[in-house]
Amino acid sequence: MSVAYDDRAPRSDELLYRQPPHNIELEQALIGCLLLNNESIARLPDALKPDHFFAPLHRRLYEAVWAAHSKGHLATPLTLKTQFELDPDFRELGGFAYLVRLVEDVPNVRSIEQFGQAIVDLATRRELITLGEALINDAYDSPLDHTPSHQIEAAERALYGLAEPSKRGGGFKSFRAAAAEALRTAEYARKTRGGVPGVVTGFRKLDDKLGGMQNSDLLILAGRPGMGKTALATNMAVNAARAKLNDPEEGGTVAFFSLEMSAEQLATRIISEVAEIPLWEIRRGKVESRDFGRLIEAVTLLENLPLYIDDSPGLSVGQVAARARRMARDKKIGLDMIVIDYLQLLEGSPGKRFDNRVAEVSDITKNLKGLAKELNIPVLALAQLSRGVDARDDKRPVLSDLRESGSIEQDADAVMFVFREEYYHKSREPDHSDPEWPKWFEKMNRIGGKAEVLIEKHRHGPTGSVKLAFDGNFTRFDNLADDDELPERH
Repeated sequence: MSVAYDDRAPRSDELLYRQPPHNIELEQALIGCLLLNNESIARLPDALKPDHFFAPLHRRLYEAVWAAHSKGHLATPLTLKTQFELDPDFRELGGFAYLVRLVEDVPNVRSIEQFGQAIVDLATRRELITLGEALINDAYDSPLDHTPSHQIEAAERALYGLAEPSKRGGGFKSFRAAAAEALRTAEYARKTRGGVPGVVTGFRKLDDKLGGMQNSDLLILAGRPGMGKTALATNMAVNAARAKLNDPEEGGTVAFFSLEMSAEQLATRIISEVAEIPLWEIRRGKVESRDFGRLIEAVTLLENLPLYIDDSPGLSVGQVAARARRMARDKKIGLDMIVIDYLQLLEGSPGKRFDNRVAEVSDITKNLKGLAKELNIPVLALAQLSRGVDARDDKRPVLSDLRESGSIEQDADAVMFVFREEYYHKSREPDHSDPEWPKWFEKMNRIGGKAEVLIEKHRHGPTGSVKLAFDGNFTRFDNLADDDELPERH
């Protein structure tokens, strides 16, 4: 390209520094291609934005061509002359004559895609330099409460944004594009998945209600201690991971953040469920020799499960996000679903000061919802309920029973409660000589081994109740043959 562009000769004190990566000739070639044939704009990479141009004038010229094309107008040197005649940079470079030379010196219009990608790559290199400089400055001047781990999290978040530009948000999306995407999802669900577009939970009626655990959704699974929320979440994670082994489109690779239980304890639960050997027998070494073979078979069956457990205690929501991004970036592993056990054990964003725990939980739920959208996967977070449930005659939880409930309820796409009436009824057993005992026993037979998942909020569909079977020996939930549901509430 023969057109000269004043690249602002550096002052003497700037000669010590290298110029940031850029290629003025490439930018000139791309602008020339667009002015020669406006329709070639459709062949440019989606990632290319005005800010990717190094020369400020080229940035403004690119924006002007885009604006004209979007309105169905023609962008030529003649039309742009009027628009830019008062622009000092434009006048300094020769005005209309500069645009004419850009068109005359176009090397090859068919190369516009390569030009565009090269400009994006150079801009990314400049962003990396800026990020690196900021990292160095922060390390030198970081305040005492901004620990190195906090700085690493911030750097990872910024690097992930550069590595995955599509996750950073590409601005507005036309309704036509969004509608086409929605139609593809609906058609795919109708043809291949029986109406379950999300990651399967393995529980038929729950999948019917939720449509599976859908991408970009934050789902809350809450319950009082003893209800089995960890067991249910573990079952869901294992079901999703096992489904992926059979059908990658239906199941998913799962990251399980276990803040309360060690990885070994969680694995023991899963092995107990699959081997059908009571958990207490495994933990106390009471497994009979004849049953040990089942234990080995279960481990063999599960060893290739795409389920990854992080049992680090005291994680912040920023650390969870950083580790999830790292896993999602690993092409050999990938990431389709996150489980967090449990939400109230997470810490808020590093470096932030919170007036109270409610504000901190609000920060956590907002960040988890943001992570679900950013990675475009479902995030299932467990939550504790307040003790007020136990004080009531009716033990069925409601939304207001969530600890720090306002932010959790607001940010979640679905809120579910695990409820086992059997747990409370068992504690009320009267003496066998009591006239009430037969009535207690009859009810115990009726509700024993059963659980309910109460869907109290569902942004995309109906609420209601789903009944499941529960086996405490193996801490396992299962589909119930007579799985009736309460009437749907829309």
